[in-house]
Amino acid sequence: MNFSLQDYLEELRPLINVDCGTLTKEGLEAVASQMAAKYEAMGGWDIKVVDCGIAGPGLEIRNKPEAEHIDVMLIGHMDTVFPVGTAAARPMTFDDEKAYGPGVADMKSGLLNIVYTMRNLDKALLDKMSICVCMNPDEEIGSLHSQEWMRGVALKAKHVLVIEAARADGSLVKARKGMARYKMTFKGKAAHAGNDPQNGRSAISEMAHWILEVNKLTNFESGTTLNAGVVKGGAGANIVPDHAELIVDVRFWDNDEYDHVHNTLSNMTPFVDGVSCELVREAHKPSMVPSEKTEELMGLVEEAGKEVDINITWQAVGGGSDANLTAVLGVPTLDGFGPAGAMMHGPDEYMVLNTIEPRIRLLMRVLEKIAAK
Repeated sequence: MNFSLQDYLEELRPLINVDCGTLTKEGLEAVASQMAAKYEAMGGWDIKVVDCGIAGPGLEIRNKPEAEHIDVMLIGHMDTVFPVGTAAARPMTFDDEKAYGPGVADMKSGLLNIVYTMRNLDKALLDKMSICVCMNPDEEIGSLHSQEWMRGVALKAKHVLVIEAARADGSLVKARKGMARYKMTFKGKAAHAGNDPQNGRSAISEMAHWILEVNKLTNFESGTTLNAGVVKGGAGANIVPDHAELIVDVRFWDNDEYDHVHNTLSNMTPFVDGVSCELVREAHKPSMVPSEKTEELMGLVEEAGKEVDINITWQAVGGGSDANLTAVLGVPTLDGFGPAGAMMHGPDEYMVLNTIEPRIRLLMRVLEKIAAK
């Protein structure tokens, strides 16, 4: 395999040193342009820019665009969680063991690993297989503006591999919790807290009732958890508050149990007379749980690992990814094929250098074994 760590890091640097937080369209367009250019330079790839509305561009890159089916769909995302100014404040750096920078593990290195895999695959295999690489611009907010497109592509796929970072110990991901996020906006009536509080209707009191009801829906045994994570409201201690907001995060393994949670929240009525509540589901991803076909794919990956001298281990994790969107369609889906990394979404995010080349070899071998099936 043709691989130079120094060349890889220099190619990774401009992908890190650009502000491309979700909805930062200019930065996302810059990343999409860089990625499209890499496939154009290889030749033999059809590059389709997908309009994802306010989220910016997605990329759908296929070697056989006319094929009715896709043997393998490879998924990555171009957005990060970081605000404008982060790239200038802490651009990519590296030492003997790790690389650092916004999105270095989550997941610019995964995007670049796909490129290196395609550069090094045998042409005969590419001629044989139908491969699709999808890169979306809004995974970090639940792929709100890209999921319809990506699901449509996934329905044509026989296998999906998501190239998010491997866990810090090198484990791949076989299962992910589902997630949902709700925003509740409460509207009451303001009044002076000293002179006529009886004429007010407290939006915060209403919100407090909802928080208690939200907490009752948590089931630690099944793994369904609700977290009232953000609360806002009120203008002063001497004013009965006429406005409040609550944001609730939901995580779950059981999609049916989540449906119960959703229906319960959707059908709740106000507790305080004269206060209204508007509930909006801002994000939703179903849980990713291995099916029988997914377990067969896991066995293939484990065999590939042995052949390239990588011990394959698996984890079930609480965070969601685009793997959740495709697994629920019944398409065998596995995740975590990128280089190992940790501390994502924070200033100490890192990617482990000595896992880059082995993960490229692993991905290549997995594709070779799928082609041979």
